[in-house]
Amino acid sequence: MVVVGAGQAGLAVSNALETRGVEHVVLEAERIASSWRGRWDGFTLVTPNWTLALPGAPYDGDDPEGHVGRDLIVDYLEAYADAHAGEIRAGVRVERITAGHAGRFLLDTSEGPLTCDRVVVCTGAYRRVHRPSVAGALPAHVTVLDTTSYRAPGDLAEAGVLIVGSGQSGVQLAEEIHASGRPVTLACGRAPWLPRRAGGRDIVTWLERTSYFEKTLADLPDPTWRLAPNAQLTGARGGHDLHLRTLQRQGVTLAGRLTGVRDGHATFADDLSESVDFGDRWYADVRRLLATELGPDAPALPVPEPFHAEPRTELDLAGVATVIFTCGFRPDHARWIEFPVFDELGFPVVDDDLATSVPGLFFCGVHLLRNRRSSLMWGVGADAAIVAETLARRR
Repeated sequence: MVVVGAGQAGLAVSNALETRGVEHVVLEAERIASSWRGRWDGFTLVTPNWTLALPGAPYDGDDPEGHVGRDLIVDYLEAYADAHAGEIRAGVRVERITAGHAGRFLLDTSEGPLTCDRVVVCTGAYRRVHRPSVAGALPAHVTVLDTTSYRAPGDLAEAGVLIVGSGQSGVQLAEEIHASGRPVTLACGRAPWLPRRAGGRDIVTWLERTSYFEKTLADLPDPTWRLAPNAQLTGARGGHDLHLRTLQRQGVTLAGRLTGVRDGHATFADDLSESVDFGDRWYADVRRLLATELGPDAPALPVPEPFHAEPRTELDLAGVATVIFTCGFRPDHARWIEFPVFDELGFPVVDDDLATSVPGLFFCGVHLLRNRRSSLMWGVGADAAIVAETLARRR
C-alpha cells in the first residue's frame, strides 16, 4: 500500500502502520515536512511547543509553552521520520490517482506508473492558493506575492506594502513587515482572534482542557466555515497578542475588504467595524466556553477595549511596490484524484474509519476530517491510528 505525503499526517500514518506490521511505502513529492519548509523565514509555531507531539515522540524540551521557529519544526519531523516511520521515498510526486485493473489503484508518479491495492492520502486539504480575481487588475509595477512566496521583509522593495487578508498569516506578516520600516496597509476580512496567554498559560493549553478541539464538522454553523481563517495569533518573539487592535496601535493602516482596483487605485469596503465585531463575538464565545467548562479554574479573559474604526477606503498604488495575498487556501484533491469522493467544497467525504466510499481509499490530516484536532500536530496521531487499525483489520 501507499501513503501519499510525508508531512505530520503521513508520518503519523506510517508510524501507526509500522506498529501494526502493515507493509507500506510513503511517497513524498519534495522533502519531509515540505509544507513547513515553505513558510517564511520568521515563521514560528503558532501553537505552544508541547503540541509537537506525534505518536511516540512527545515534546521533551524545557519550554512547553513557548514557540519554536520553522527550522526546529522541520528538525522535529525529520527526526521523527528517521526514528518512527517506515520507508519514505522523497522526490516522488504522485500526479494522479485513478482506477486500475481488478480493483487496484493506478498512481501516475514522477517516476512512472505504480499500482497498489490501498492508498492513504496525507497531503493536507489546503494546497491551492486562493487569490481573488481583483489581483489581475493590479498595476504592472507591483510585485504580487502569496504567503508561499514571501520569505522576509528584506526581500521587498523599500516602499509601501498592501496585505490582503487578515487571518493568522496576514496579521503576522503585517506586523513583521511594518517593523521593518515599510508602510503597511492591511485589507481586513472577518477573522477570529484570541489572546496569546491567560493565567500564565497559552490560550491553546486552556482550550485543550475544554471540548473546543473535539468539535466536528456537524458543529459548524455552515460547511463553508471550514474555509474560515485561523484565529489571529503569533508565536513570534516568544508569543504575544496580535490582532487588529494591536496592529492599529503599532501604526499599521487598516482597511476593509479589498473591493476593486481601477486607474491605479485600490478601493476598500466600509466594513472594518463589522469585521472587528465578528472577531469580538467569536472571542466572547471562547470566553463563555472556558467559563462554562472550566468553572472556577477558568482564566480571567478581559473584555476587549472599544475599537475606533478609521478605515482607509482608497489607496493610491503608486506608492505601493508589493501586494501580498493572504486569502487562504482551498482543497485541490479533486484535481488529481479521479474518484467521486469529495463534497461541494472539494473536501473528502469519509466514514468513521476515515475511509471513503471507494474501497481502499483513505484520507488523513484534513482539517475537521474527524474533529478540530484532525490536522494538528498533536491530534493527527489519533486519526492515523484509526486508519491503520482499519487497514490492519481489513487486511
